[in-house]
Amino acid sequence: MIVVKLGGNAIEGAGLHAVARDVARIAAGGTRVVVVHGGGPQTSALQEKLGQTPVKIAGRRVTDAAALDALKMVVGGKLNIDTCAALLAAGAHPVGLHGASSLVVAATRRPPTVLRGGPAEPVCLGLVGDVVGVNRELIELLNGAGHIPVIACIGASKDGEIFNINADVVANEVAIALGAEALVLVSDIPGLLRDVRDPSSRITRIGETEAMQLIDDGVITAGMIPKVEEAFAAVRAGVGRVHIVGCIGEGDLSRELASPGSVGTAFT
Repeated sequence: MIVVKLGGNAIEGAGLHAVARDVARIAAGGTRVVVVHGGGPQTSALQEKLGQTPVKIAGRRVTDAAALDALKMVVGGKLNIDTCAALLAAGAHPVGLHGASSLVVAATRRPPTVLRGGPAEPVCLGLVGDVVGVNRELIELLNGAGHIPVIACIGASKDGEIFNINADVVANEVAIALGAEALVLVSDIPGLLRDVRDPSSRITRIGETEAMQLIDDGVITAGMIPKVEEAFAAVRAGVGRVHIVGCIGEGDLSRELASPGSVGTAFT
């Protein structure tokens, strides 16, 4: 079982189709695959078109009712459809899902929390959720029938409340629940960089102690902070391998899985 998480920048243009062909090829070889996707940049763009001002604290989106509506339209709608369409064109059999799809991602509202890289006091992020369950039976039912579940980063409660959830968190929880052998986070950078302006400064492998020090030193910042934290949370919870790779070309996903750190950053 492999979980592939696509960031918003990976769900556009030729990059999406390259990843889709790789995912379809891996699935055709008999490996069960689940895709989780976000859509932060596209959500922010729609918010601005609607006259909203996107707000983030330490890389996390503050989500009020208006921001949540934008997220539903972009992430639960257009991007989920576009991802499924790319997989379909690659010969796969995708099924689009979100938290309200039989609680495939069950969630509760997150209480005010102190954020690493943010202010010292607890921060309320609004309509943001914490994952409390994954509908493993539904995912396995779809996988067993030859389908690839494509899960948007939207959670839901039993009462039908809808929450924004960081896509890395959703991917982690899905990977943990399914006992995935690998979790690959496809981002807009080629991996974890010591200098964000220099792609050649990519770190091929990194341990948790070094990563936390890089956060404290201000080397790892903004949206990369929760990504790194969630990567190590998955490793601690038993996911075999976690990788961050950039918007990759065809075949790169398979190469990174075969040789960790060859294309992106492997978390150990």
